[in-house]
Amino acid sequence: MGFRKISRDVKLAAIRLHERDLLSLHNILDSCGFSERTWFRILKLWRETGDVVNHRPTSRGRLRALDHEDIDCLLRLIRQNPDYFLDELTHLLATNQFISVHFTTIFRELKRANVSYKKLKRIAMERNETL
Repeated sequence: MGFRKISRDVKLAAIRLHERDLLSLHNILDSCGFSERTWFRILKLWRETGDVVNHRPTSRGRLRALDHEDIDCLLRLIRQNPDYFLDELTHLLATNQFISVHFTTIFRELKRANVSYKKLKRIAMERNETL
């Protein structure tokens, strides 16, 4: 049938029907619409944790090289001097934040933070007007 999300209420109802012997396992699976494999996975989770939903945090993908503090530092550096090159930013991160990353990583993080060349140009123009 493929992957589909089964609500917590349906799982709990199936567990209660089974525990109280109100319906046979075949009828429960038929009425709830999930497979035997899914049923036994739900039952195992219920017996181990007392809940039918897995609450483990699921992090996907690779961990980021720069955390929020590092990105904030980058953004502050850019606001102070929008003319920095990426290699200069890598050196500043290495000396100020003690983290060594490739300039491509910095470029991607700036892009993710919605910092574009256009915005850098605007920041530079605003700085020139204030001087």
